[in-house]
Amino acid sequence: MTTPQHDPAPARPLPTADIDRSDPGYRQWLKEAVRKVQADANRSADTHLLRFPLPEEWGVDLYLKDESTHPTGSLKHRLARSLFLYGLCNGWIRPSRPVIEASSGSTAVSEAYFAQLIGVPFIAVMPRTTSPEKCRLIEFHGGRCHFVDDPRTMYEESARLAAETGGHYMDQFTYAERATDWRGNNNIAESIYQQMRRERHPEPAWVVATAGTGGTSATIARYVHYMQYDTRVCVADPENSCFFDGWRLGDPEVHCDSSSRIEGIGRPRMEPSFLPGAIDRMTKVPDAASVATVRMLERAIGRRAGGSTGTGLWSALRIVAEMRAEGRTGSVVTLLCDPGDRYLDKYYSDTWLTSQGLDITPYARTLDAFLATGRWPG
Repeated sequence: MTTPQHDPAPARPLPTADIDRSDPGYRQWLKEAVRKVQADANRSADTHLLRFPLPEEWGVDLYLKDESTHPTGSLKHRLARSLFLYGLCNGWIRPSRPVIEASSGSTAVSEAYFAQLIGVPFIAVMPRTTSPEKCRLIEFHGGRCHFVDDPRTMYEESARLAAETGGHYMDQFTYAERATDWRGNNNIAESIYQQMRRERHPEPAWVVATAGTGGTSATIARYVHYMQYDTRVCVADPENSCFFDGWRLGDPEVHCDSSSRIEGIGRPRMEPSFLPGAIDRMTKVPDAASVATVRMLERAIGRRAGGSTGTGLWSALRIVAEMRAEGRTGSVVTLLCDPGDRYLDKYYSDTWLTSQGLDITPYARTLDAFLATGRWPG
C-alpha cells in the first residue's frame, strides 16, 4: 500500500527589516551648514602669489604663495574648510555638539571660525606654550582654549573631551590628507599652477612646503603626480620634529620628546596625514635659521611672517643657490603660511631668542652673503 504524497506547505517569506532614521530637521540644518561653508569659499578671493626680489639675470625666480590673506589669516583656513565639509558630509558634526581639535594654534583659529559660522561650540586642545595672540583669536571666534602641559597628550585629551561631551574630535592629523580634494577644486596646488601660467618659468622646478599634519605636502605632491608635472616637492622640517628622521629612516614609528618651537609645524610623531612616499626631498632646518629668514623677509618685501614661513623659505633659498651653482634656470615656489603679528613675543623678540639660546647671527650672515652674490656660503 502506498502512502499518499502531500505537497509541502509553502514557505513563508521572511519579514524585511526596515529602519528609517530620517531626520528632516537635522537634514535641513546640514544643508544650511554646508551652504554656509561653501559660501565662505565662494566669496573669498584666491590668495596672492608674491615674487621674492631676486636679480633677473640669475635666471631663477622665487615665489611665495601668501596664505595669510585668508579670512582667518593662515594656510590652515583651507584645511579647516575641508575638514568641516568632510565632517558634515560624513554625518560626524551635529547641531549643538562641540567640535574638538588638537592644534598648536592656527588650525584651531580657522576651525573656531567655521564652528561659529555654522553655530556649533568649539574647543581647542593646545600646548600651554601656544602664542597668546592665537589664543585671543580662537576666543574671538567663539572657541574655548583647553591647555595641556605635554603636547604629546593632545590627541588623547581631545578624544576624551569628545567622548565626554558627545562631540566630534576633528583629528586634523589623521584626516588632513583625506579631506582635501587633491585632484583640483581650487586646492592650493591647482591655485599655484594657475597663477604661475604667465610667468617666464610657469612650471616650478620645486615647490617647498612644511609639515604640521602633512596634508599640504600630500595635496601638492599628489596634484603634481596626477597632472604629470616634472615639479619636485621638498618638505622642510624644524628642530624637535620627527618627520625628517622618519622619512630618512623609513620608520613611521619614530618619536621625539621635545615640542617644536616653530608653531604650526613639526610634530613629536609621524602623523598619519604625512605621506613620505609622495615627496622627493626633505631638509632639516635649524630654528635659528627659520627666525633669521623671517626677519630677512620683512626687510625684503615689508611683510612679517610666522616662523614656519622662515623654515620653508630657508630651504627654498638653498635650492635657488643650488640651481644657480648648476647653471639651471627655472622657478621655485614656497608658502607664506601666516602673519608674523601672531608671534611678536617670539620670533621678533630678542628676549625670547635669548631665553631659547638661539643665535641667529650666523644664519643672517649666510642669507646676506647669498643675496649679495648668488652663492650659498660653505
